This record gives sequence, structure tokens and C-alpha cells, in this order.
Amino acid sequence: QVQLVESGGGLVQAGGSRRLSCAPSGRTFSSYGMGWFRQAPGKEREFVAAITWSGGLTFYADSVKGRFTISGINAKNTVYLQMNSLKPEDTAVYYCAARRIAAAVRSLVSYDYWGQGTQVTVSS
Repeated sequence: QVQLVESGGGLVQAGGSRRLSCAPSGRTFSSYGMGWFRQAPGKEREFVAAITWSGGLTFYADSVKGRFTISGINAKNTVYLQMNSLKPEDTAVYYCAARRIAAAVRSLVSYDYWGQGTQVTVSS
């Protein structure tokens, strides 16, 4: 069983930056595909970014492309989401997710493990 713990959320002004972290307990990330999703109040959970661990391939939602960067460091067994040029519409609970297949995908239902989420609020 894999448990994921997100951290790094908080309040930030528009135009600012924030880095989210996702660390597992129980197993390493070396053979998992990882993703970040977010859910704003009254909206469905949506894809943000994903990384294919073995190949280092990354995918982004159009709304965050060029502003957000997903990365992972095996030695620290952690996945990061660096968020720059934040906008009020980025306000949401951000979730880390892992899937047992190494390839990263955008589909929410393809992920097997989820964190509890961390709140990011961007003020205008």
C-alpha cells in the first residue's frame, strides 16, 4: 500500500510562486507514474501535470503549461510541482496521485493512490 502526503500549500499573491511536494510512505516512486490534480470549489477534479518516471516525460494541462513544472528526485523519493506566475484561478486543493504503471497519463481514473490534498489560495 502506498500513502501519499502533500505539502507546500498556502496563501500566495497573484504573480507569486509556490512549490508543492509529494512524498510517499511505504514504497518508493521508481516504478510509478505520478500526477498532480486540482479541485476548485464547485468544480470537478482536473488534471494539472504528470511525469513518466523512467523516461522523464512530462505532460501539462494547457492552463498551466509554461507556468508549472513537475519534477521528481529519486534520491529524495519526492515529486514536486513548481508553480510560477500564479493566478487567482489556480486556487484549488491540489492532489498528488500515483499509478502502478510507470507511464504517466492525464486520466484521473487511471491513478491508484491519492494524497489528502493541500490547499493553494491565490489572492488578487
